[in-house]
Amino acid sequence: MRVGLPALLLMALVVPAYAETVAAVASPDGTLKVELDLNGEGRLAYRVARKGTPLIGDSRLGFLLRNGRELLRNLKLEQQSARSSDETWEQPWGERRFVRNHYKELRASFVESDRDHRHFDVVFRVFDDGVGFRYELPRQPALDEVQIQEELTEFAIAQPATAWWLPAFEWNREEYLYNRTPLAEVGVAQTPITLRTADGTHLTVHEAALVDYAGMNLAKGEGGRLRAMLTPGTEGAKVVRRTPFATPWRTIQVADRAGGLVESNLILNLNEPNKLGDISWFKPSKYVGVWWSLHLDEQTWGTGPRHGATTQNTKRYIDFAAKYGFRGVLVEGWNVGWDGDWFANGWNFDFSKPTPDYDIAALAAYAKAKGVHLIGHHETACAVSHYERQMGTAFALFQRLGIDAVKTGYVCDAGQIERQDADGGPVVREWHEGQWMSNHHLRVVQEAAKHHIAIDTHEPIKDTGLRRTYPNWVSREGARGQEFNAWGNPPNPPEHEPNLIFTRMLAGPMDFTPGVLSLKGRNGQAIQNTLARQLADYVVLYSPIHMAADLPEHYEQHMDAFQFIRDVPVDWQETHVLNGEVGDYATIVRKDRNSADWYLGSVTDENARTLQVPLDFLDAGRSYVSQIYRDGDGADWKTNPFAFVRETRKVTRGDTLTLKLGAGGGAAIRFTPSKK
Repeated sequence: MRVGLPALLLMALVVPAYAETVAAVASPDGTLKVELDLNGEGRLAYRVARKGTPLIGDSRLGFLLRNGRELLRNLKLEQQSARSSDETWEQPWGERRFVRNHYKELRASFVESDRDHRHFDVVFRVFDDGVGFRYELPRQPALDEVQIQEELTEFAIAQPATAWWLPAFEWNREEYLYNRTPLAEVGVAQTPITLRTADGTHLTVHEAALVDYAGMNLAKGEGGRLRAMLTPGTEGAKVVRRTPFATPWRTIQVADRAGGLVESNLILNLNEPNKLGDISWFKPSKYVGVWWSLHLDEQTWGTGPRHGATTQNTKRYIDFAAKYGFRGVLVEGWNVGWDGDWFANGWNFDFSKPTPDYDIAALAAYAKAKGVHLIGHHETACAVSHYERQMGTAFALFQRLGIDAVKTGYVCDAGQIERQDADGGPVVREWHEGQWMSNHHLRVVQEAAKHHIAIDTHEPIKDTGLRRTYPNWVSREGARGQEFNAWGNPPNPPEHEPNLIFTRMLAGPMDFTPGVLSLKGRNGQAIQNTLARQLADYVVLYSPIHMAADLPEHYEQHMDAFQFIRDVPVDWQETHVLNGEVGDYATIVRKDRNSADWYLGSVTDENARTLQVPLDFLDAGRSYVSQIYRDGDGADWKTNPFAFVRETRKVTRGDTLTLKLGAGGGAAIRFTPSKK
């Protein structure tokens, strides 16, 4: 049969060019296999199979450049090399003390076969529980300054899937409720995005080691394809770098069950080791502070008759912390600049000058005498260049006063970060997750480290595991926290924490500020949790610093429940997920790094559940006293949120506990070895 020219052209459009597999690498146990292909146009793509079944279909790689041709076609494999690594490293603090870093690596070097012969490497590290890959661009005459307009990385999900995701490029940054949709209905999503495929496989797409680069978002393409979409900047391109440089790692974590995603160390392992050396000066701990009263609108950040950050009020919190064993006291609104419309004018903040009614030096000394440390607060209101000019002096002040942790803030609408390169020069506006802010946050963390200060970032850039490299970057916000339960419309629903565990928390620690035992927000708004659920959050939501967020008087009204908050540690020897489904429920156990105690937290969504929990994590041949804090009969966040039972029973490895969780409920348990 003779085929005419129009038909041939149509066939060329719909039939993909022949692709040749030019390199491959498998995980140490052979479960995952990555293959790299070049098609007839010299376009590069990768694909991933799991247990022989496609997981990621052919997904292209490359760049669109502002100052040159796209780096995409006419590629050929120049050389490849492989290596493997199996090491164990120790975290100074974390969800687990020891981390195994076991992978096989493929380095494939590609060069253009025409004109400039530009070249780059693609490096894949394949773990038993996922894949990380990045581009490395060597120094070369044809690629000196690289202006990246877009990264053409794709993730072609090979099966239909359910997705849990947050929208990107919206005004309120990451502070949205999670969407649960078919993959085909994802719009432009932030990472991490979590997926469950039709065969039950769970995977999360994110990134690791975001340094001097724009944060990656994911835009829906045809079929199950997700395409990288970098956060814009003001340099004319989304990323401007000089060679040599490497991009962040693009990561795909994979597990049979949702809990396997939480137990993965892939993100941390793809970051560089600790660059700070000994950081024993950072003490994982819990704190209280002048915070919830501000969100209740009982006190104010600005000065006046309801000012929260006064000397007298702060002493009250210091006394409370000392009485009940809390190391830290956070005080917001302590410095000059909060009066007036601070949201619109962060240039008025002075980060070394307290308000007249706040004696910072006397309070630091008062706290020290009681074994308590003040926690500093630097709200920038997004006047970031203004903050950078003061932060060295501000950190030096805190160091002199013994303030060894600082909560920073970047409250403004997305895309409204204020950058001023020269004093008095024009102000331009950046995104929270653009390249310039990526560099800003590292400047803050590095400057703070010089003064032995830990950083807890709110309204942050996403977490990508840089706490391994800079372990004074201890926590951050980056999602809807407890404050939405004070004034949010709507407040956080019961499924919020079961969503966070398998999405946002995969990126790293979150300063969620749990522990509001009054279960009431502003104007009596109900928090959609039971009393026991607020306790369970201390275990299921990891952070090396955790706040007891409620007012002191509310804790003294609920001393039985408050005891768990006093006892629960924030630094762990190991962590296991016993059960869970994304957005529905989860049970997590963690072993205290400084004792033989174990702690369990279990949470559910709007559905009451009965969970069977085997205690196989306990040491064999040893009995334990379990101190159980659970929902009482009929507990329900709507109708009976304070139904609560505290009880004790002896248990051993091999026993099974039955946990009855009310709607929006939870359970928290401390397991202590019995004394013989």
